[in-house]
Amino acid sequence: MKILIASRNAHKIREIRDIFRLPGVEWISAAEWGDLPDVEEDGDTFEANAIQKARELALATGLWALADDSGLEVAALGGAPGVLSARYAGEPCDYARNNIKLLRELSGQTDRAARFRCVVALCDPAGRTEMVTGQCPGRIIDAPRGTGGFGYDPVFVPDGYEATFAEMTNEQKNGLSHRGRALAQAKEKWAPLLATAPSCFAGVSP
Repeated sequence: MKILIASRNAHKIREIRDIFRLPGVEWISAAEWGDLPDVEEDGDTFEANAIQKARELALATGLWALADDSGLEVAALGGAPGVLSARYAGEPCDYARNNIKLLRELSGQTDRAARFRCVVALCDPAGRTEMVTGQCPGRIIDAPRGTGGFGYDPVFVPDGYEATFAEMTNEQKNGLSHRGRALAQAKEKWAPLLATAPSCFAGVSP
């Protein structure tokens, strides 16, 4: 069974393939598929964007499609950057500039609480969708540390740890991260469904 990963982000694709391993499932990324439309992520919530990406690409390809939308929510910034996490410092997406802007806006703040949040949506070829969510609470440090990961990983330390995500191995991060938790839940919830590979399921109506 082929499932399309509705993303061209190499880091996300690797994490999904590493965590969501199922017998008989072949993961194909949007980058590998070829000429696919770019889905405009203009929703106000992670849920809206994840559903939109999964549904549009499932309908365009006739495949089951899995999409995630995720980001960083910082308490002292009223939940920002939120759905704008990837484009926080403007277009095009630039991880280094995003981190510089975030640390600048938190300069002098004593409240460094933050959380990563992820919504994963799975859509069948008929356009019906289900979702799971995951989150990882933590804090933002004063300066980047580590060379692994991507995005805000160098400035985020999960609760109960001293290392940033960027200082952890992929296995350590995947066991703690918002995406790892969402995908682990997705695997548990959807594995029986995918094993029988029905044409559709009851979920969010198209």
